[in-house]
Amino acid sequence: CDNAATTLYSFTRENEAQTLLPTIFYPTRTIRSNAHISRMSQTNHDQHEYDDDCNNDNDKAAEVPLQPLALILLSQFVLFIGVGAVIPTLPLYAKSIGLSSAANGIVLSAPALTLLILAKPSGRFSDNARKPALIGGLILYAISDLGTALSSSIPPLLFTRLGLGAGICAKEAGERGMLADLVSQVPEIRGKVLAANQAMIALGIAVGAPLGGVVVELYGPRAVFLCASGAALITAFLYLFLPETVPAKRDGEDVSSDENLSLLAMDDNSVEWKELLTQPAWRGLVMCELGAKIGYIAKLSSIPVLAAQVLPGGAIGAGTLISAAGLSGLIGAPLGGWLIDRAGARFTALTSGLISGVSLMLIPLVLNYYPSSISITSAVVSTDAVETASFSNTGAAFVTVVLIWSTAVAAQGPALTAIAQKLAPSGQEATSMALPRASGDALFLVA
Repeated sequence: CDNAATTLYSFTRENEAQTLLPTIFYPTRTIRSNAHISRMSQTNHDQHEYDDDCNNDNDKAAEVPLQPLALILLSQFVLFIGVGAVIPTLPLYAKSIGLSSAANGIVLSAPALTLLILAKPSGRFSDNARKPALIGGLILYAISDLGTALSSSIPPLLFTRLGLGAGICAKEAGERGMLADLVSQVPEIRGKVLAANQAMIALGIAVGAPLGGVVVELYGPRAVFLCASGAALITAFLYLFLPETVPAKRDGEDVSSDENLSLLAMDDNSVEWKELLTQPAWRGLVMCELGAKIGYIAKLSSIPVLAAQVLPGGAIGAGTLISAAGLSGLIGAPLGGWLIDRAGARFTALTSGLISGVSLMLIPLVLNYYPSSISITSAVVSTDAVETASFSNTGAAFVTVVLIWSTAVAAQGPALTAIAQKLAPSGQEATSMALPRASGDALFLVA
């Protein structure tokens, strides 16, 4: 057996530049070396190194965090079913308790305020421990949705929505940090993991939106927030089974240097956003996030109005287009992940950003190319032929550019996250990655 192992090792050494042994050989080599390790002499020192390499390969394969990643994806799907149910319901709920349009706008933007204020503290909290940020944020999320369901006036409703923003902030900080920790163990599939995460979010919203409508019809708007609260509690329970990645990551670091000791201390001066902004890469990442947020604001404010004018069915046609734009994430996110793993995150972010920007600029050009079609579709027409011709021109072109834009945005999301993960200092991922998000939230409040 010793001779066979030595012969196999020599053959591999001689041909390592030309061939790779099938992975099925790995268990055989490891078992053989473990069975006879006590009988090896000093003259077989190279064989010891070879067997150690095999054992290390198997250990690395065992360390691929498939179970935690799968659990995060499942949890995201469950949580965003509740989010999807709430998105179309909140305006109806505000109207049912007598809020004006201005008050409704304040209520809708309240979570963004706490997201902006607490972004950095939540990031630092998460960099000390991921699971408390995840689970604590989700519990606060559930309590806030429960409070929303029980509110009947502006003060308690505004308070609960601010609490929701705080819960989301802590949950997202923990999630960003944990994904960065897990993906760092398997960087070769970073794009696929981030794309799958975004796809689960899109799928959850797509499933939750119609379910929310059914719940509203059967039990009223308040019941939807109870369902969302339940989804958050289920997600918090699932997160109990996740490993804590911060100690595992830092135990493996060389803490003898002053730099790593300061990382473990996590004092208030460990990460300063103003220092990150002195680096061109972080400034560019913030600008990309601002550009993506502008597109999101356009989706919420302008595109539904234009779609109601251009598409048959008015508001129904607009709602269908918005749903289709959300579902395009199931195509764009995997496409972006595939491109990240093959061409790199920067190339993917640049390409998808250019496509999404050009698509948004094409929308007014498309509408102006057939200016009469908007007035025809908005007016009362007597023949189906005119309406069909109208949709086939402006409507089809409008839908096409909107779907191209939304698909490109979905592809860009994982790429920007991958870039942030690579740029973030070790041990301070959540704090650093909160910077682009906080910039986008600030723009959302102003817009």
